[in-house]
Amino acid sequence: MNVLIVIDMQNDYLYEKRKKIFSYNTNALINAVNILIHEYHESGNDVIYIRHIIQNLPTNRLLFGYSIAGTKGAELYSGLDIVSDYCYDKLLGDALTNKKLLEHIKQKNYEELHLCGLDEYGCVTSTALGAAKRGLKAFIVRKGTATVFPDKKAQKAQSRLDKAGIKHI
Repeated sequence: MNVLIVIDMQNDYLYEKRKKIFSYNTNALINAVNILIHEYHESGNDVIYIRHIIQNLPTNRLLFGYSIAGTKGAELYSGLDIVSDYCYDKLLGDALTNKKLLEHIKQKNYEELHLCGLDEYGCVTSTALGAAKRGLKAFIVRKGTATVFPDKKAQKAQSRLDKAGIKHI
């Protein structure tokens, strides 16, 4: 069995009140991710949701101002279809740094991790590289990702993925 891991599809990155730096095409991305969610779920694969959470401290509210623990912005985007209770929070880019998530993945013995969500060259890439480092087979589902990274940074991240043998599907 494979698993679809939906990364950082949260209000602060997708809703109308988001910061200008998060210039994702919300409708297109949500539609693509929701289609994936249902394809995986209906074919008997698990779907796991990941939320990036930043501690609710005055300095973090000023420095980041998004994904702050306990805020509406840190919640999963309201247009995202939820088909499972598997939801894990992460403090770092690599979702697999969450020990409970990693334990769940090992317990379920998934053959492959299929990653989608935000940002393709940010947290999705970090999680894919983290999987490779831990000996897990990961793929990035391109039609379910988006990026706001400039081309130069995206190319650097893609090079790291290539070196780790991580493919897009």
